[in-house]
Amino acid sequence: MSTVRGRNLATSLKRRNRPRPMERYDRLPPELRCWLAGAALPWSPHSALKLWKRLKRECRGDMAAIRQRMDLAEARMLARDAPRIWGHAYPTELIAAETRPA
Repeated sequence: MSTVRGRNLATSLKRRNRPRPMERYDRLPPELRCWLAGAALPWSPHSALKLWKRLKRECRGDMAAIRQRMDLAEARMLARDAPRIWGHAYPTELIAAETRPA
């Protein structure tokens, strides 16, 4: 597991060097910034906004549905990364079952 300055940043998310990330973060929609504040993964402003825009189109602007789909996307990434980070004994089946749409 790799850590950077004591933070848990082990994820399969691609890392890119983008200039002025705080300026990009400040320009995000307030609803997305609120969601990112509670996110479990270290989303980049670029990737979060890209997914947010796609979900906003698909959900026709329904903020509750967008937040739910963002949660689902993050849960799937966590389930995918869990064996690599915590080992194959981690209960990924439980996470996957909880994140499936009803």
